[in-house]
Amino acid sequence: MAGEYLKSSVHVHSKLCDGKNTLEELAVTAWRAGLQTLGFSGHSHTPCDLEYCMTQSRTALYKAQIAKLKERYAGKLDILCGLEWDLFSDDNPADYDYFIGSCHYVQGPKTGKYYEIDWRESDLAACIADDFDGDGLAVVEAYFANVAKVAEKKPTILGHFDLIKKINGDGKFFDEHDPRYKAAADSALMVAARNRCVLEVNTSAVFRGFRKDFFPSDEILKDWLALSGNVVITADAHDAKALTFGYEEAAAKLKELGYSKVQVLGKDGFKVCPL
Repeated sequence: MAGEYLKSSVHVHSKLCDGKNTLEELAVTAWRAGLQTLGFSGHSHTPCDLEYCMTQSRTALYKAQIAKLKERYAGKLDILCGLEWDLFSDDNPADYDYFIGSCHYVQGPKTGKYYEIDWRESDLAACIADDFDGDGLAVVEAYFANVAKVAEKKPTILGHFDLIKKINGDGKFFDEHDPRYKAAADSALMVAARNRCVLEVNTSAVFRGFRKDFFPSDEILKDWLALSGNVVITADAHDAKALTFGYEEAAAKLKELGYSKVQVLGKDGFKVCPL
């Protein structure tokens, strides 16, 4: 049924990682908004990260609290215990209802450092200067190589495909139209296609004020359509106010690009929703 994508939000973060709200607050908001499916996707424990990923103790608490919420909202709201699994994580995505495969880091080939590429400009600048000889596009190539590795894990959803562009407003660090950028993205996209990944159209960068466009770019979405790829609309919500932020705009953009359908994730897996 058309519009069903508006009733499922499956890329959602709580206070147990880097979100603003508790799991209960998010569930109440989703239920009051008339959602049918709420999928939590806490950031997986990752040894190289000390900042926003769940600790092992918080991971256990996360699972326990979601189990209680599933019982409490049974028959009113389908709640899924998902995970946003990072390439460098040591958690097991098989232990969850579904997982979003993502890449948030590039490891420097010289220093061995793990650089978070989507938050502080100083981190990305250091990555380029200290480990890639000042070549921003070399970091882009390393990032998309990591995305390809994530795609090979066959995640339920392949997360924010071109996250590398998040803090690159006005081309501050690299040219997003450079042939090297496109070649790197295309290479990862082909791996995603071979593994039949579902790409998310992620609206978070707009809600959080980093970009005026969604992930992935229009160009990547056109290429993905040419590969007969499937997409799901997500908000990557870190705030209860953002559970379905930008969904209708994302759907309109997809229609404009030639898409006729999106996937919607529920308790029984994906269903096709016409646009």
